[in-house]
Amino acid sequence: MTQTEEPTLKRVMGPGLLLLFVVGDILGTGVYALTGRVANEVGGAVWLPFLCAFVVALLTAFSYLELVTKYPRAAGAALYTHKAFGIHFLTFLVTFAVMCSGLTSASSAAKAFAENFGEAFDLTLGEGLGLTAVALTFMTLIALVNFRGVGESVKLNVLLTCVELTGLLIVIGIGAWAIGGGEGDLSRLTDFSAADGESPFFAVTAATALAFFAMVGFEDSVNMAEETKDPERVFPRVMLLGICVTGLIYVLVSVSAVALVAPADLGEGDAPLLKVVEAGAAGFPLWVFAFITMFAVANSALINMLMASRLLYGMANEGVVPRALGRLHPGRRTPWVGIVFTTLIAFALIWFADLTALGGTTSLLLLCVFTVVNLAVLVLRRDPVEHQHFRAPTAIPVIGAVTCAFLASPLSGRAGADYRVAGILLIIGIALWAVTYLADRRRAR
Repeated sequence: MTQTEEPTLKRVMGPGLLLLFVVGDILGTGVYALTGRVANEVGGAVWLPFLCAFVVALLTAFSYLELVTKYPRAAGAALYTHKAFGIHFLTFLVTFAVMCSGLTSASSAAKAFAENFGEAFDLTLGEGLGLTAVALTFMTLIALVNFRGVGESVKLNVLLTCVELTGLLIVIGIGAWAIGGGEGDLSRLTDFSAADGESPFFAVTAATALAFFAMVGFEDSVNMAEETKDPERVFPRVMLLGICVTGLIYVLVSVSAVALVAPADLGEGDAPLLKVVEAGAAGFPLWVFAFITMFAVANSALINMLMASRLLYGMANEGVVPRALGRLHPGRRTPWVGIVFTTLIAFALIWFADLTALGGTTSLLLLCVFTVVNLAVLVLRRDPVEHQHFRAPTAIPVIGAVTCAFLASPLSGRAGADYRVAGILLIIGIALWAVTYLADRRRAR
């Protein structure tokens, strides 16, 4: 590297690390908390919304695969939007939406970590300063691992992914053992008890819009394209395998859960899988699950903060956000300015925001982004590249765009609170875009 050249990201991720990255990011905290909420929407047929969410995610994954192998650079959806439409305002909003989804997920994971930390060590942190202090300390540690380097980050991801996978396999194993012993009630699997007298169709679509939050995460991996070895060859098979593995785990977990615990009981409280373990294996040490959940949410926070900082790095190189956000540390070769910037936002969310209602909003924002990405695939077919890349059948991005748009619309039965929170976030995004646009014009003069 000459003195005039900019440092580049290190290609350290092979197929194994990338697969664990994809699986770990998708599993995250969602499956540990959302099973009960989905049961409130559809009754015993919890497995069906998770299966539908898996299909929608798989359709969109094909679009991402075509784009990431065609343009193997960081920034993901924002980069694809910028290349396809060339509208600075739209690109900035997509960037902002993706970043918000990652930061809110990471911040809520930090709070969940603090709560489980208190339970695991039998501490009374309350809802105030003690809980916030643990969450802020945890987020600081995540930032330090992120700054240390992606190699260290993905190695920690390997450990955390194995822990959260172990927790879900315990649930599946207990469910299989109990059902095999005649303790489970499999007749609940076909019980459609729609909330508030809804039709089964709208109950399933509303639950799918909620369950989709548990399937997001695969899109984060495209932001690691510049740090993956041979991404054109590796990404397609690894991403598809990762989505299929997590989809199968979700269906098996939901079957075990509803077979052992009545849907009404499953929907009460914030720890549905703990009820499943207690019902299927009364002698199992329940405190173990506090640690497993703690590690699971730690994994979500790490991967989401990795994604947010790499997204800023990629878009800074594209000139969509200030170039200072793309600066790399000369020694560590990590985007240190982006890491500091996203960590400070996460601090503010942890300190000020009530994130309990943002799960649906995160799903809504990402479904809107996925709609744009599916359309971008079709537009960018007019932009051939010299190297070979994955190509999705034309029907797949079309179907993906329609299904994502439907799940993001009120027609799906989505809660009105999702649109109110998303509207506030987008107003903030528009204000930031205006500031950036005016600053660029002033520099141009």
